[in-house]
Amino acid sequence: MTRFAYVNGRYQPHADAMIHIEDRGFQFADAIYEVWSVRAGELMDADGHFARLDRSLRELRITNPKTEAGYRLVIAELLRRNRVRDGLVYLQISRGRARRDHAFPSGPVRPTVVMTTKRLDHAAAQRRADAGVAVISLPDQRWARRDIKTVNLLPNVLAKQAAHEAGAAEAWLVDAGGQVTEGASTNAWIVTADGVLVTRQTDHDILHGITRARIIQRAQALGYTIEERAFTVAEAQSAREAFMTSATSFVTPIIRIDNRPVGNGAPGSVATALRSAYLEPI
Repeated sequence: MTRFAYVNGRYQPHADAMIHIEDRGFQFADAIYEVWSVRAGELMDADGHFARLDRSLRELRITNPKTEAGYRLVIAELLRRNRVRDGLVYLQISRGRARRDHAFPSGPVRPTVVMTTKRLDHAAAQRRADAGVAVISLPDQRWARRDIKTVNLLPNVLAKQAAHEAGAAEAWLVDAGGQVTEGASTNAWIVTADGVLVTRQTDHDILHGITRARIIQRAQALGYTIEERAFTVAEAQSAREAFMTSATSFVTPIIRIDNRPVGNGAPGSVATALRSAYLEPI
């Protein structure tokens, strides 16, 4: 079956889709992206992702080329063409094509819009969550505006590769003060001995995860106490539980950090309960 992508108003075979070599996303990573998880044909946490998309564009001073309704129409058609019921939607918007110069183009430039979809095996993801995963810790070498969802992801790529080579699922990034910021592609959480859920506060140091925000809501509804603050790797290793959240991992328990077991070395009851609560219909 032919896989389709959406590029600047056209649905094209995925293998033939392309952008110009002077697109600023390619030349400078002058672009943002957004990812929606899809379950049973429906976008998860759609409103939050659309709001973050709009914010990221504003922060980079890129004009939003579509309305939310326009994006939803394209997403629906792309899901239909690719026959995706469970998977994800990836959207990338760059400042557009212009003569290579670091400064913004002086004249009007149409933003480049690229959208793709892919299927995900949610059963395999559930098996991974049931078993729990390992993470490693690495120095955080990213730029100072991690709250903007840009495509400046090279430090994240290198961290994720280091995790892969270490047999881990994720890398937790650590700032100069020894505090965990977040994962290479996830938000980081721990559960203290007293049962308090801790995740880093939303400032410029982390991406404001949409799944993270939803988990806070679900956890509060279940009666858990939330602390939004930084924590060290040592605190995480001695915590009752640890887990990570994202649009693609949902809530995934972490059972080892730098080869040291967390808790009893098995997925904890809090993370398991939160994953179930998150995946319930709203």
